[in-house]
Amino acid sequence: MPLWDFQGSTILTSQYVRLTPDERSKEGSIWNHQPCFLKDWEMHVHFKVHGAGKKNLHGDGIALWYTRDRLVSGPVFGSKDNFHGLAIFLDTYPNDEATERVFPYISVMVNNGSLSYDHSKDGRWTELAGCTADFRNRDHDTFLAVRYSRGRLTVMTDLEDKNEWKNCIDITGVRLPTGYYFGASAGTGDLSDNHDIISMKLFQLMVEHTPEEENIDWTKIEPSVNFLKSPKDNVDDPTGNFRSGPLTGWRVFLLLLCALLGIIVCAVVGAVVFQKRQERNKRFY
Repeated sequence: MPLWDFQGSTILTSQYVRLTPDERSKEGSIWNHQPCFLKDWEMHVHFKVHGAGKKNLHGDGIALWYTRDRLVSGPVFGSKDNFHGLAIFLDTYPNDEATERVFPYISVMVNNGSLSYDHSKDGRWTELAGCTADFRNRDHDTFLAVRYSRGRLTVMTDLEDKNEWKNCIDITGVRLPTGYYFGASAGTGDLSDNHDIISMKLFQLMVEHTPEEENIDWTKIEPSVNFLKSPKDNVDDPTGNFRSGPLTGWRVFLLLLCALLGIIVCAVVGAVVFQKRQERNKRFY
């Protein structure tokens, strides 16, 4: 494969790259050895996840990467944890029995090396957004598109054999540097699947940038997301959207502060009303 390196259980054929066979305790990956210096890009991935396992008896899934380090095996779908960059997880097995997600499930994570992916919670605490996507054991071709342009990250799927994209994830405020590497990895544990990559195609998006943006050294940007709240303050629902999660310390403080202000306002209003009634009673007598 020109421009690509592979490791682990990866098998190369003339029609596809099999990251893992449908066997237990396998992991494999492929990585492009040319860094990407495009500021705006779109990646189309033709993939297939299939196996003999029936409902909830298959796993674990595929990860697509745009990261600083490459060819480093690890526990996150066959690649390293605490990575720098972007990961898109195509997860087929619910490790968290209490989850409300419907699997298979696609999620996105941006990391500056400080976050660890929690497999036991299916990455819920570090997930930026996600959606349910029924891509396993399809009789037709399945595709995924990842678009990054001017801080906006969009993930779309084509899983229904309709030749049209369906929105899965759309978030803004994402900052990714140039000079990182594209890759794909997969892993199996006690459960397994065939995880195949048929093609990965990268397109440059022609986007105008301001003079200030052009003067930025994009290779020095730290991977980050400008969120109004931390992903850890979110919990998932079956639609892939977020709703308010458990009360954190600052939320409790704000609620108590609002309650205290409400009590003070009520007390002041009550005192004024009481005083006016007293004055009215004195005039009556």
